Amino acid sequence: MAKKTTPYNDWKHALISTFAYYYTLFLGWTTRIYWFKTTEAETLEKEGKGIIYAIWHNQQLFLLYPYRKRKIAALISQSSDGEYIARCLPKFGMIAVRGSSTRGGTRALIKLLQATRNGYCPMLTPDGPRGPIYKVQPGILFLAKKTGWPIVPVGSALSHKFKVHSWDKMRVPLPFGKTAFYYGKAIYVKDNEDMPRATVELEQELNEMTDKAEMFINKKHFDPTAKQ
Repeated sequence: MAKKTTPYNDWKHALISTFAYYYTLFLGWTTRIYWFKTTEAETLEKEGKGIIYAIWHNQQLFLLYPYRKRKIAALISQSSDGEYIARCLPKFGMIAVRGSSTRGGTRALIKLLQATRNGYCPMLTPDGPRGPIYKVQPGILFLAKKTGWPIVPVGSALSHKFKVHSWDKMRVPLPFGKTAFYYGKAIYVKDNEDMPRATVELEQELNEMTDKAEMFINKKHFDPTAKQ
């Protein structure tokens, strides 16, 4: 019987993902990275405790190098574009869990839970894969409730970038710049009744941390309501 192949087993994805890998390395070597972590988050990381990292969808393209060699399980959409990122993750010591809130959501949640049992920390974009932009979807909250792990909001900013005209205003990083990562306070989800509170708090923390990162890097405030 012939070996079953993925829908994206083609030269285009192989070539572009290889280019993306080397470009990401080049970005890492030429970008100055600033970290601003809470004492709580630093303690959790040093002690190897479980963490669920949350970052807005349009800030995800410069995460592989800063988080390289950490046991990260990233939720990646099943789209063709997601395939490029999924192929790069293992090269940085991470694993990809394919799925989203719209496609393969339940299966992805199960795989993420399995990854946590193997010591991997999930990293999710709570407004992905299709938005609305800067609005938390319930998947990350269900994962936090099931695991008992805290969600750590991460806001970031880039000095050198260009924006894509997509639903999320994706930031594509350019070399020879600066970036900052700000960690917000850890958010726990007790039960289903606790989710509305956690949703509001996570959105506020992500926006506040992004604002701090933008002020540090670009000296301007972040406006989640802006159209551009």
